[in-house]
Amino acid sequence: MADGSIARETRWMDATAQAALVRRGEVTPLELLEAALARCERLDPALNAVVIRWADHARELARASARPGVRGAPFRGVPTILKDLNAPYAGMPMSNGNRALRAAGWRAPANSWLVDRILGAGLVPFGRGASPEWGSVPVTESLAWGPTRNPWDLARTAGGSSGGSAAAVAAGIVPIAHASDGGGSIRIPASCCGLVGLKTSQGRISMGPLRDETVLSVQFAVTRSVRDAAALLDAVHGPGVGDSVVAPPPARPYVRELAADHGRLRIGVLDHHPLGGACDPACTEAARVAARALIDLGHDVHEAWPAPLEDAGFPRRFTAMWAAQQGMSRAALAATLGREVGPDDVEPMNWAMAEAAARMSATDLGLALDQAHRFRREVRAWWAAGWDLLVTPTLAAPPLPIGTIVNDVADPLAPVRRAGEWVAFTPPYNTTGQPAISLPLHWTADGLPIGVQLVADHGREDLLISVAARMEELLPWAHRRPPLD
Repeated sequence: MADGSIARETRWMDATAQAALVRRGEVTPLELLEAALARCERLDPALNAVVIRWADHARELARASARPGVRGAPFRGVPTILKDLNAPYAGMPMSNGNRALRAAGWRAPANSWLVDRILGAGLVPFGRGASPEWGSVPVTESLAWGPTRNPWDLARTAGGSSGGSAAAVAAGIVPIAHASDGGGSIRIPASCCGLVGLKTSQGRISMGPLRDETVLSVQFAVTRSVRDAAALLDAVHGPGVGDSVVAPPPARPYVRELAADHGRLRIGVLDHHPLGGACDPACTEAARVAARALIDLGHDVHEAWPAPLEDAGFPRRFTAMWAAQQGMSRAALAATLGREVGPDDVEPMNWAMAEAAARMSATDLGLALDQAHRFRREVRAWWAAGWDLLVTPTLAAPPLPIGTIVNDVADPLAPVRRAGEWVAFTPPYNTTGQPAISLPLHWTADGLPIGVQLVADHGREDLLISVAARMEELLPWAHRRPPLD
């Protein structure tokens, strides 16, 4: 492969294919990295996806990837990026999408355990993908960095909160990128950008050493293919010392699920907004397309879903827990900066949510958590009653225009309400701790990707990967390319 053609010829390869080139000696890790950096320089000005970069350090990693201890890593030499949120990498900047932390030039003192595992898998991170401040909204338009744009339509959002990671993968800058999901933040940008977005079970991947597995969020990645998701999960899953929740171990490697047959499954379909809101016809049709494909694959498919999903009180309780997390984020920011923080340091919506958290009593939070525990048991009872999967649209509408969900000083909580209407299908499974995956199975008439969400019971990523692999064969998407050039 000629040096000048590497950036072009590897652009649309998934991470598994790029790693195979390295193993066969057809390219070096440094050549793959330089190709990704060249693509980033050319494409990212239109996207604003990779907001922090450390190219020279990444070159050192790429050169070092020939060491014996790294040679057997599944993704040796494959370039990637880390999300700019709660993914500390020793010596490298991280802003969590916050203006004050960006201005301070804060650098992480140590790696998170997941970052250690990403490095151990052989991946070579060269920067960070944009995130909204503290990952608090499902679009990526922070005051710190500005809007991240969708490669399929630059006037639309790439989604959030892992919007930078998703835009970079969808544009072909990198084949795989770290992401996290506290209310849909892997699945939402995957849907917006035409990618695979696997939200893992609570306790599947350690959040250590600084974060807790009992919170709403999990961390993993956005990928171009199902096989990349399976191989990365094999490389990074598992508990750490002192983890508060540990998912049951898989019966076999996840890559073996790509060809596994779990037999005839009982699958429910929810193709309308669970709380009575509007659902774009394209999103409804996406769920129905998936349902027909599952029937063609021989599964038992019905219009059925857990009744608690229609509980109108769920958004209020979820918001109470979400506000508590924003309050904790504000406190963490003050501790990191070593000073009190004020409204000039924090975006208006997050400041308002942190203020609401400050007014919340311990009893208020305890009640919200107690109701969340009941919701979790009631929703998961549907799976215990004999259902294997639930199919829904990932979102209630296609990717929104840039500027739809933004700070409103006159009504700081308006973005929360707008977001809630759009993302009603994703937050329940952060509360229940169940795994869910968004697959790019449908497209609008004007070429925008529409994701379909599959949800399994806790610990059943194996089932999601197996079915997703069959859907990828039946309704392939690898040939679709955004009109970015």
